[in-house]
Amino acid sequence: MNWQLDIREDALVDIETAAAWYDVQQTGLGAEFARAVRRAIRTLSENPPIYRLRDSRRNVRWFLPPRFPYRICYCVRGERITVFAVIHAARHERHWRKRA
Repeated sequence: MNWQLDIREDALVDIETAAAWYDVQQTGLGAEFARAVRRAIRTLSENPPIYRLRDSRRNVRWFLPPRFPYRICYCVRGERITVFAVIHAARHERHWRKRA
């Protein structure tokens, strides 16, 4: 199956904001974070249903990229994968549920 990957603007802003925060903590760490998240998102098109369903009503799944405690939240509808949030794992679920 050919999966079409769509990354919402909100998710891109989440990545940029977190990367900026990591850069303040250590120079270059923000770029490393952004690369890790983007690489993880690209792997979704190989097998998006592999990650556990977190909200069956909205068909939402999420996973954590290597090394960084951020949830990459996405949904699968038909042949489309939509990444709608990249949120710190310690944040409450209501933060990503608002966007789903």
